[in-house]
Amino acid sequence: MAVVMTAPTTTTAAAGPAALSETGEMETTLRGVGVSHGVAIGEVRHMGTAVLEPPAKQIPAEDAEREQGRARQAVEAVAADLMARGNLAGGEAQAVLEAQAMMAQDPELMADVERRIAVGSTAERAVYDAFAAYRDLLAGAGEYLAGRVADLDDVRNRIVARLLGVPMPGVPDSDEPYVLVARDLAPADTALLDPTLVLGFVTEEGGPTSHSAILARALGVPAVVALPGAGELAEGTMIAVDGSTGEIFVNPSDQKKAQLEAAAAERKAALAASTGPGATSDGHKVPLLANIGGPADVAAAVEAGAEGVGLFRTEFLFLDDDKKAPAEAKQVEAYRQVLEAFPEGRVVVRVLDAGADKPLDFLTPADEPNPALGVRGLRSLLDHPEVLRTQLTALAKAAEGLPVYLEVMAPMVADRIDAKAFADACREAGLQVKFGAMVEIPSAALRARSILQEVEFLSLGTNDLAQYTFAADRQVGAVSRLQDPWQPALLDLVALSAEAAKAEGKSCGVCGEAASDPLLACVLTGLGVTSLSMGAASIPYVRATLAKYTLAQCERAAAAARAADTAEDARNAARAVLSGE
Repeated sequence: MAVVMTAPTTTTAAAGPAALSETGEMETTLRGVGVSHGVAIGEVRHMGTAVLEPPAKQIPAEDAEREQGRARQAVEAVAADLMARGNLAGGEAQAVLEAQAMMAQDPELMADVERRIAVGSTAERAVYDAFAAYRDLLAGAGEYLAGRVADLDDVRNRIVARLLGVPMPGVPDSDEPYVLVARDLAPADTALLDPTLVLGFVTEEGGPTSHSAILARALGVPAVVALPGAGELAEGTMIAVDGSTGEIFVNPSDQKKAQLEAAAAERKAALAASTGPGATSDGHKVPLLANIGGPADVAAAVEAGAEGVGLFRTEFLFLDDDKKAPAEAKQVEAYRQVLEAFPEGRVVVRVLDAGADKPLDFLTPADEPNPALGVRGLRSLLDHPEVLRTQLTALAKAAEGLPVYLEVMAPMVADRIDAKAFADACREAGLQVKFGAMVEIPSAALRARSILQEVEFLSLGTNDLAQYTFAADRQVGAVSRLQDPWQPALLDLVALSAEAAKAEGKSCGVCGEAASDPLLACVLTGLGVTSLSMGAASIPYVRATLAKYTLAQCERAAAAARAADTAEDARNAARAVLSGE
């Protein structure tokens, strides 16, 4: 089963007895970070163990060339496999897996592997040691790049497994549905999970905006991450996973199972009854839009009833070749496929957001000590105006003759100077559309009215806004409580942005993961946000929840949340207002 319960939490792990299960064992409650709506009840199955460390043995000098050839073949095979998995998965998963494939083919890494082989290492040992050295560099290069370590480890394991001639440890074989438990899930595993067998998953690491969390939401698989000690859950143990609240019930009693299933059935009925545009119960309209990564995501968005696209991530086009930008014609074709799917609808396109965890050789510096705080997003594009000009021109051509409401926005806008530079570039490219700015940096929220003198709308990227507000990397599970979108300081910044937009007679949407939380969606509406954009799978849940409350109730819930001092208190305060407690 995979149905929505309540809003996600980001509290840390805790345990406490509840009741006796039918087997006589004590029911225990653990708490991690709920990252994907739904409830799953099933037995624990553990992810396969990591690849063993290859033996350190010397090879004769005459074997070096052959071993180097083996290493190159293994790397290319793994890269091809990752690309193939991405093509099968589509959407956001495809972009993530293509980035991993590029990681496997990194020329500096390959040069290090060949150097180690030349002085006597076997191919598998050279790969293991070269990746270990690169791993240490990433781990020490700031939190943003440290978040890529899990992806790097997965690439290493796949190459070493191929060289050793052993199967890549991964999702267990099972004829019966189960709950998957792992230290972390690599994108290549998460992207192709079979939801008919994998009811849900639980990981020790990760955060609410990690790759595994994003892909879980895209798949509609209930998931809880950042649960310390998850690996200690015994194989075959019965657990109930609430991917909305972050709770794990170990050996749940019959009563607990019944409670979860009853609440799930109630939610499912509410979903079925909720259709049409997003609105509160008293008719206040809140357009519900979809976040997409490319044409492959369009069908799911349309099926979910999306009223348009609130965030079209265009990076997918640029990951095919990190040496140069895609040709204008290729961009026009991809953009038009999306625009044609939403006649009379609103489609908001984010221009290329490169840098930090999405480096591109032709665009972003390779030697920045902290790329998350360096030249990324709009800054990269302003340094390479020809790349921005080509993209804007392609968007203008893609929209020609279509009845769509195209809007274009820039990532990582810090101030009015940034906003003006982007607006000027849009005009020079001949774009006859609205252009806006993403609010991902606290300065943009604090000076939102100034920025709105140059652009026509704001869009809040709550993931990065939280990251920069709290100095908490979105990929690091240890600081996940600071990535909780219920943090009152983050709600204050949302309110500042929405108030500025209202004062200027302009719009202010949310396209970050916060919009996918049904309870928080009500609070965001109460703060004055004018549209909500999320993964397609979340749209029905948000629509059903918004329809239960008036705008005044949402405003009272928002005020109660902002008056709290912690994320948990903010969530509880909003829930109390909306439930009438």
